[in-house]
Amino acid sequence: MLRESQVQPLLLIFEDLHWIDTETQALLDSLVERLPTASLVLLVNYRPEYQHGWGRKTYYTQVPLDPLPAASANALVHALLGDDPSVTPLVPLLLARTAGNPFFLEECVRTLMETRALVGEGGAYRLGTTLPAIQVPDTVQAVLAARIDRLPSEEKRLLQTAAVIGNEVPLPLLQGIADMPEAALHRGLAHLQGTEFLYETRLFPDQVYTFKHALTHEVAYGSLLQERRRALHAQIVAALETLAGDRLDEQVDILAQHAMRGQVWDKALTYCRQAGAKALAGSAYRAAVGYFEQTLEALAHLPPERPTLEQAVDLRGDLYNALMPFGQWEQMLTYLREAETLAERLADQRRLGRVCGWIATILRNMQAHEQALTYCQRAHAMATALGDVYLQMRVDHVMGQIHYDLGDYRQAMEYWQQMQTALQGVPIEQSFSDSIEAHVWIMQCLRELGRFADGVAYGDKALQIAEAVDRPLYRLRVYSRVGYHRVCQGILHQAIPLLERAVALSQDANIPTFFRISAPYLALAYAQAGRATDALAMLEQIGGKTDLLSSPLACGEAYLRAGYMEEAHRLTQEVLTDARQRNTRGREARALWLLGEIAMRDDPPDVASAATHYQQALALAEELGLRPLQAHCHLGLGILYATIDQREQARAALSTAITLYRAMDMSFWLPQAEATLVQVEGGP
Repeated sequence: MLRESQVQPLLLIFEDLHWIDTETQALLDSLVERLPTASLVLLVNYRPEYQHGWGRKTYYTQVPLDPLPAASANALVHALLGDDPSVTPLVPLLLARTAGNPFFLEECVRTLMETRALVGEGGAYRLGTTLPAIQVPDTVQAVLAARIDRLPSEEKRLLQTAAVIGNEVPLPLLQGIADMPEAALHRGLAHLQGTEFLYETRLFPDQVYTFKHALTHEVAYGSLLQERRRALHAQIVAALETLAGDRLDEQVDILAQHAMRGQVWDKALTYCRQAGAKALAGSAYRAAVGYFEQTLEALAHLPPERPTLEQAVDLRGDLYNALMPFGQWEQMLTYLREAETLAERLADQRRLGRVCGWIATILRNMQAHEQALTYCQRAHAMATALGDVYLQMRVDHVMGQIHYDLGDYRQAMEYWQQMQTALQGVPIEQSFSDSIEAHVWIMQCLRELGRFADGVAYGDKALQIAEAVDRPLYRLRVYSRVGYHRVCQGILHQAIPLLERAVALSQDANIPTFFRISAPYLALAYAQAGRATDALAMLEQIGGKTDLLSSPLACGEAYLRAGYMEEAHRLTQEVLTDARQRNTRGREARALWLLGEIAMRDDPPDVASAATHYQQALALAEELGLRPLQAHCHLGLGILYATIDQREQARAALSTAITLYRAMDMSFWLPQAEATLVQVEGGP
């Protein structure tokens, strides 16, 4: 759509958003973000109960669809009724009762015609009874309910049965559950079309009918007794199974819906879980969460036998995978604690080991490192006893992340190298996720240690695997991390396109966790490239939604480079406080350096504060082996010493920075360091 809008202006119309599904919502949210730069108008309509987040956009305009004004309503009534003098007294009654709602007006006139209060043809009616005898219902729902009640019993039952199928009604499915002779069914459908309850929308490969209006469908469905509804939904499941044949997997989402409403709990369990797995495989994460939660609901209605309890554990693992892209750690932890209790009750060590590994991952993401290590140790013991190589890899992965957070990058790298060794010989279609993770995390460790060239090789391999797999979540993992690797090395012409792809993909795929990671990196890349306006626009999109582990520092530095000192200082100070509380020493070192940078840009520079922060950051960077950060600290100190005319100290610090930058091929910062050194050496 966006590409086509570059060829010609487009008008896109989406109707009835109150019925929207999660994937269409994700599409619209993505389009809305891109409207300012596209030759595209997006026009939507919806009922008041629909909610969206577009109201703050300057390019969003809401046009309330009010009832027809008096003149238009009057014109519509005359068009519907005609000009016979006998209907003239009816006009003000209809206008007053319907308040100018055109659908209500149409249905009222149709009701009056069906009850013989009006006789004749449309547009040329005359009154068939006295005006005082005419009753006009108060709501359009009441009009529709009355119209449905007046249908012959067989046709009313047919309409209600069609409503249980849905807004769209395939004829073969209706035939399968209607319990009517063929001739009677077709006769009934013809009459329902004639009275405009249903329309025929498709003939091939099967006939399909649809309700004239969403309200018509709602009222017809609501007119059924609950037990009758449940029974029909159950019949639909059986009919769909027969009709689908060997293409049952294409219908699992519809089967899941009807099995839940029909309270066919064993089939609801099967189809909801299959639908969740299908959504997960297609990166439709919100839909997957909904299906898996429905599966849990179905499970609660089945006997608590061992197979059921085993599925209850596994389902919470499914929810863990589906919720991961949203970063909803507390909700995930609740599900996993329940799974832990169930696995312990079953004395199932393999399942318990997996659950402990998942819990360790969540605790690490919540920065509860000691608790995460405890669960890693439990999972490791079970993996060893079971000989479970896959579980051991998962434990190695979490242990690597924990040591990375704590600033022990060499030890962290060893865990991921163990993962790579274990993955040797495993087909890529079975190991792509773990392989991508291992390559990306090793690259990040090498980046912190200043081994950029080695890191590029790992990043390129991760890119190759992710592009081949072509799933949004895995491409996002790689684009955002490899893009930031390039930012840290100062290769902005490579970093910016990768990070722009990451931000766009995170919005397209509706994966907010990776938007919170990649958007700050992109803002920093823009700021370093001198594109302050673009950086600030990206920071405005981010708002307060940053990732705890790294992105606030990227935001803080981006604000600094764009000239917003107060916001940069607030964010960085928050990170420093949090890093010291959690003993995440790499973050602490980078926050200290950034506070030094901020102090040097005060007006006038706060030299004492800057010196303290640079020196503290340098000491920690040297202890942890963070060579890029050492280079930045030496550059900062060199500029500081030059500012206060301490030339020997400035020369030493700048020379060290230049040597480090050259050794790591960080040429982006060399001109500033070399120019400052020339100034120092060229003075009297």
